[in-house]
Amino acid sequence: MECMSEKNKKYCNCTYEPCPRKHKCCECLHYHRKSGELPACFFTAEAERTYNRSIGSFIKMHKG
Repeated sequence: MECMSEKNKKYCNCTYEPCPRKHKCCECLHYHRKSGELPACFFTAEAERTYNRSIGSFIKMHKG
């Protein structure tokens, strides 16, 4: 299956510039899952800028 990285650009809100997985959703998901994290696209823009990709941070964000 061909990577749709060009199409993914409009959905990817990751601001971590040196990331080699940017716009490559499958690679990004596997990488963060292995680390017990979630990718940037699960977070609001404000929360994403903290680079805290933990599941706890995600839950805290939604508890408001």
